[in-house]
Parts: sequence; C-alpha cells; structure tokens
Amino acid sequence: MSDKNMLNRAVKDSFIKLNPKTQAGNPVMLLVYISAILTSILWVISLFGIGDASSGYTLAIALILWLTVLFANFAEAIAEGRGKAQADSLRAAKKEVDAHKIPSVTEKEKIQIVPSVSLKKGELVIVKAGEQIPADGEVVDGAASVDESAITGESAPVIRESGGDRSAVTGGTTVLSDWIVVEVTSEAGKSFLDQMIAMVEGASRKKTPNEIALQIFLVALSIIFILVTMSLYTYSLFSANQAGIDNPTSITTLVALLVCLAPTTIGALLSAIGIAGMSRLNQANVLAMSGRAIEAAGDVDILMLDKTGTITLGNRQADAFFPVDGISEKELADAAQLSSLADETPEGRSVVILAKEKFGIRERQLSDKNMVFIPFTAATRMSGVDFDGNEIRKGAAESMQQYVESAGQIYSKKCDEIVKQIASKGGTPLVVTKNHKVMGVIYLKDIIKDGVQEKFADLRKMGIKTIMITGDNPLTAAAIAAEAGVDDFLAEATPEGKLEMIRDFQTKGHLVAMTGDGTNDAPALAQADVAVAMNSGTQAAKEAGNMVDLDSSPTKLIDIVRIGKQLLMTRGSLTTFSIANDLAKYFAIIPALFIGLYPGLAALNIMGLRSPQSAVLSAIIYNALVIIALVPLALKGVKYREVSAGKLLSGNLLVYGLGGIITPFIFIKIIDMLLGVIGVA
Repeated sequence: MSDKNMLNRAVKDSFIKLNPKTQAGNPVMLLVYISAILTSILWVISLFGIGDASSGYTLAIALILWLTVLFANFAEAIAEGRGKAQADSLRAAKKEVDAHKIPSVTEKEKIQIVPSVSLKKGELVIVKAGEQIPADGEVVDGAASVDESAITGESAPVIRESGGDRSAVTGGTTVLSDWIVVEVTSEAGKSFLDQMIAMVEGASRKKTPNEIALQIFLVALSIIFILVTMSLYTYSLFSANQAGIDNPTSITTLVALLVCLAPTTIGALLSAIGIAGMSRLNQANVLAMSGRAIEAAGDVDILMLDKTGTITLGNRQADAFFPVDGISEKELADAAQLSSLADETPEGRSVVILAKEKFGIRERQLSDKNMVFIPFTAATRMSGVDFDGNEIRKGAAESMQQYVESAGQIYSKKCDEIVKQIASKGGTPLVVTKNHKVMGVIYLKDIIKDGVQEKFADLRKMGIKTIMITGDNPLTAAAIAAEAGVDDFLAEATPEGKLEMIRDFQTKGHLVAMTGDGTNDAPALAQADVAVAMNSGTQAAKEAGNMVDLDSSPTKLIDIVRIGKQLLMTRGSLTTFSIANDLAKYFAIIPALFIGLYPGLAALNIMGLRSPQSAVLSAIIYNALVIIALVPLALKGVKYREVSAGKLLSGNLLVYGLGGIITPFIFIKIIDMLLGVIGVA
C-alpha cells in the first residue's frame, strides 16, 4: 500500500474495470454498478423536477454508489499490483536469444544457430558458459553451474547435470561454467516462465470451487434482499395510502437501502482475497498452478514429508566413538580420522572434527608415511587408507564383516551389539578396522533440525497428521520419527509405497500434501491433493505437481499449508463480518426510515438518527468506506494461529461476528453526526 507506483496503477485500473464486461464477473458488485447507473439516471430526471426525491439527495446517493464500485475495483487492482510488478520483472528476464541447435548428443560440433522461439519439443541445444538457456528442458549430457536468480531470486548458482533428479533447467536462466546439452521440453509461449508470468499477474486465475460456492450464496442473499426491498416499497406505499399521506420512501432511497443490505463488503473483497493469497504464495517463492491448489492446502489434514532436508539436516554427523576388544577410544579415533582425511563428504569431515575435539588429534600431512587413500565406492561400501603396511578401513557393518571374515579373521560380537544399538537409536554405524581387525564403531547421527518438534506439535494442534518418508530401515526410521515428533512414518519408501499410502488416505476422506523432486515421485505427486515439486527436480515432477517451490526447500510445504489456511480464514472472517454488517445496517436504517409511517418504531431507533435521508446517507457512506478500510486486511490476511478448528471458529465469530454487528452502529452514528454538523440531510 506504500508503493506509489502500485497505488497509481491501481487507481487507473479501478476506472478501467468499470467496463460492463469486467463488472459482470462479480454479480454482487454488478448489482451496485446497476444501482449507480439507475440513481444517476434518476438524478438527471430530478433536474427537470421529475421524481420522488430531491436532486441533491439523489446526486449524493449516485456519487457514493459510484465510489463503492470504484473502491471494490481498487481492492482487486491493488491485490493484482504485486503480481503485475513481479510479472514485469519476469518479463525482463524473458527475452529471445539465439539457440545453438545440434542434431544429436554425439554431433555437438554441428551447430545450427536458430531463434529460441522457433525451438520445438524434443530438439537438442548446447549451452556453454555465459550463454542463456533458450528454453525449458532436461539436461541429457554434461554438467554446469547455472544462475537461476532471474527465476528464484537466489544469487547462489546451482549445479544441473544429466541423470538423477537435478536435470531440469528453465529457459531464461544462465550457464556460468562448463556446458550442457539440453533436450527442449516445452514449445515457445508455453514455458515455465510464461506460466509464471500468467499466474502471478492473475491472467489465468480461475475462480476456485469454494469461491464459486460462496459467490452463489452471496447472489442468493442479494436476490432475497431485492425481494425484501420490493416488499418494503409496496408495504410503505399501501400504508401511506391508508394514512392519506405521501409515500416517504423514494426509489432512490430503496436502491440505496438495497445496496446497504446486500453483502457488498465481501462481494467487493472476494476477488482481492484470492489474488492476495496467491501473491503471498509467490512471495514465499512458490508458484501455484491453480488457486484450487492453495485452497486445498488450507484443507490438508495429512502431510507427507521427506526425512532428509526436511526433518533432518541431511548431513549425518559423527557423534561418538565406541571401541571394542581392548582398543582404547583414542586409538579408535586416530584410526577413524586417518581413514577420513581424504573423505570430503560432510560425514567424513565430521569424523576428523570429532577426533580433534575429543583428543586433540590433528590432521596428518597427506604425504606422511606414503599414505594411499582408498575412496568410497558403491560396490565396496567402504573407504580407508594404506600406509607402512597397515590397512585402515571404515564402512557399513555388513561390508566390513565380509571384509574381516574374507581375511580369515573373526568378526567381533561386541561390535555387532553396538551396531544394533546405534541402529535402534536412529543412527548410522560405521565400523573401523585396522589390518582386518575390528577396532570399534563410529556413531553417525542424523541431526534433527532445530524447532521441527515444535512445528509438528503446532501442526497437530491444527488437526494435521505428519508422516515422515524415508529410505531407512524401519528400526532407524522409528527412532528418528520418535525424536522428531512426527505422527507416523513410511520406511524403505518406494514410489509404489508412497502412491498406495496416498490413495489409502484419500479413500478414507483425507486431503494429502507431499513434496517430491524425482521422476519416481511423479506418480505420487500426481495423486496428492497438494503436490509441491522442487524447482531443482525433474520435468516429470514439475508437470505432476500443482505447485513448484522455486527455492527447492522441502520445509516449504509447512509454510504452504499455513498460507492456504490463512486464505480460507481470511475469506471466512470477512464473510462473517460482511453478513453481520448487513444485519446491523438493517436494524439501524429501517426504524429511522419508516418512523413517519409507524411512530412505534421510535423505540427501535436506538441510535437516534436525525432523519430517514440522514440514516440512508450515513449507512451508504459507511458501506463504501468499510471496503477501503478492509483492503489492508484482505491483502495481508487474517493472522493464523496454530490452534484447533473449534477455537479458531469461536474466536473469529467473537471478533468478526460481534465486531461486524457493533461497528456499523458506531460509525453510522458518527457519520450521521458529521452530516448534521455540515448541514446535510
């Protein structure tokens, strides 16, 4: 709201949206629009002395009704403003470049330079350092460092390579080093960047089922109030004839009364609330493919989360040394750090650090004693070092047992017991040997992220069940699940297992959310109600999901659920406030309006409004101003608290229900007094 350029654009768009086709998209505000036109015609007629109300009064009503329509347009335009600003920056990143098309991976030297817009799905392009990737695609050869800041806003480059789950690239990003061969996966105009631009500026935003249902309800209310207003007019006309006096209720007054009683507040803000919800998701660097996905996030009650990177830090850390068979802890630590000197993985470095912290053991020079380092391989599942005729190895328990027994040595029973104890705690045991003799075990611990227990407790209060997905064995998975505080876990997870679990929950009536980044996650993502694909993941995962996390952060799913719930809460709270407003305005206006016909209504005129015209003017001014007053709340959203649905409902009914009844009485009276001071009505 403090951005002057955005405000200026919103004011301009407010007048552009007066187009009848635009107004027809919102039935409640269309009623106000037609009422503004009708009162404007009545004002022109009143200038010739025709009509049942003064020209000044009719003009005032017409102007206020036009302002009401403009305020509703402004609410929608200001909500769209942030999306349009983001779309402008994305368009700046989207530009036509020359693409270096090649016939095949083996014919990289046969380059044909073509415009990026002419690329077809399935064609191959080679992109080298300093060049912009011309289209969305999958890396089929090579590896490169890619700058994705134009899309994600993050300045740190990422690695994209062929094979695995980090092969997808986005058109408009830039290769910083090396080269990659990209297979184009989208036609011109249908790229990921094009989808982002369309979504963030709201061009492809469709009304969600909840919005449509609420709009039908609001239309039904409006029809009821039209019938009420018509019956009031005929009843007033009949009573006036019976009493032999002029009908005190003019058509202008009845039109104003209809607008006051119709649910114009929520009708004006409904679209803005939906757009603002999507904008909040965009600000969290998440692209929603539909508004329905955001609403579904608000209704989710099952949350499936990957263990690595979401619940744990992802890098296991050495936590303790457990020596066996007479070996001292310091001897074990020295052998462990020697075997880890060339291990540049986080786990390997943590072994060296732990040995240094516990016993002051320093790293030795790599050239010392003719050291030959044995790298880790998937086949051997061990690594180590040879020096001066000694062999030190560390690795998985099963591999180390085979290694020891293949040399004719006896595998330590004490070591086997320690390995089982570590596994039962959710840790990873690494067995260390020297010259085929077991020295002991390194305890690698999965480090649970700070605060995740509290987050899961909050989700539990919200009625959401959390399920950890991991490839670990059930014993390890159970220990980590207990420490993290999740409600359930799926161990040794397979694509089929994830899909089966999601379907099972959905069959029981649950809404399921999950994250994924690999091709093997695509079936489960396609099945989930809220499917968040990582931007760093494969094209198959992105196409299967209904949201894309541009930051590729697995923890983002929790934020998405909060944003979804906040959207539903904001819409529900303002709907409650709007309907409560209508109830209050009814009892504020009707007594003052018909007190001339029915003096007994004076007892209900608790605000003591000065005249029927003053009551209507005060109410219709309040009706217009309350829209503007609620725009910041519609954009920011109602504050969400992690409490049960029952507490949320009772709290919102108290604040927005009771507040919606009391507020009109206060402000209509204040406006009535101000009109009296300036001599109006």
